[in-house]
Amino acid sequence: MNKIILRDEYLQTLKEFKDKDIIKIVTGIRRCGKSTLMQIFQEYLKDSGVQADHIIAINFEDYDYEDLKQPRELYKYIKDRLANDDMYYVFFDEIQNVEDFPKVVDSLNLKPNVDLYLTGSNAYMLSSEIATFLSGRYVEVKMLPLSFKEYVKATGDKKELSLKYQKYLKFSSFPYAMMLDEKEEVINQYLESIYSTVMLKDIISRKKIADVMMLESVIRFMFDNIGNLTSTKKISDTMTSDGRKVDVKTVEKYIAALEESFIIYQAKRYDVKGKNYLKTLDKYYVVDIGLRYMLLGSKNADTGHILENIIYLELIRRGYKVYVGKVESEEVDFVAMNSKGTVYYQVAATVRDEATLARELRPLQKITDHYPKYIITLDEDPDADYDGIRRINALQFLLG
Repeated sequence: MNKIILRDEYLQTLKEFKDKDIIKIVTGIRRCGKSTLMQIFQEYLKDSGVQADHIIAINFEDYDYEDLKQPRELYKYIKDRLANDDMYYVFFDEIQNVEDFPKVVDSLNLKPNVDLYLTGSNAYMLSSEIATFLSGRYVEVKMLPLSFKEYVKATGDKKELSLKYQKYLKFSSFPYAMMLDEKEEVINQYLESIYSTVMLKDIISRKKIADVMMLESVIRFMFDNIGNLTSTKKISDTMTSDGRKVDVKTVEKYIAALEESFIIYQAKRYDVKGKNYLKTLDKYYVVDIGLRYMLLGSKNADTGHILENIIYLELIRRGYKVYVGKVESEEVDFVAMNSKGTVYYQVAATVRDEATLARELRPLQKITDHYPKYIITLDEDPDADYDGIRRINALQFLLG
């Protein structure tokens, strides 16, 4: 396979905001496809009649543009290329590498003939300071590696979905990994390069971390505990008891860095009946299961928690804010909220055993509102309904 995988949903979002007086910022982990998305969009502009010299694209990881990391130089470079009052489309890739970039971006955005598109691999670029500086003048497009639906589409057909799901997990959801012909050793080398780049460029250097081994220990712990309720104190205590003494503040710093680099995602807890957010015990999920396998191996992997991870990322893709639900003493895997309402999800590898089915139903049965409730499993059985609680197949759900 040697073709560009089109990211239609993200591309459509950029098209919708084209020529609107708002900055478009595409964020996500390195190599998830942000630069390719920008290239595809630039081709779309050309096909729409935009002249090539009205498209200005700079990748700030390219040494050719090293001098433009200085804000005055960058501003002058762009300004000198605005030859007339026609619309110019300006693309800044990995904008977080530019000093004081919000000031440059804000100044360019004031020009009526500049349409701005940015990408970044670190959530620092949208920290409170920057968000305040660009307040109300940007839209964030949160990009993830390939969804299962995109992965299946790229294979060319919907045959053997269960096998494709296993390959999707094992061979990674990063787009370029699909070009590596399922060669496990080559894919692992590619994933190691992503991991190393994120570690070195986005975490160790930015956060000035000296104890790299401790950071890696925390990462391994997080990857090994996806879908488990945890806290920074629990992580600190567990690692200290294993002979790697680390305090809570250090753990908090490392986890924040992992979140900022889009390696892990946090799901906070929500009391369904009390309608309030809880401050203790969260869950964490990893951006790509292939990265997890690369780091920890695939032996003893919990099928249910891995499926839970995949469903969590899918709900995020669909625009939900996702929480872990608490109903009395029971737990609901996901409480997914958006402007249209709430949906409850339980996720399990299988519920063919009656006791397992009863356990998964119990939390949902305790919820008295009328929002939709689902159990998602890998069971290849017909959908079922239990007094309004629907059981559906995970792979069909992921295909939308």
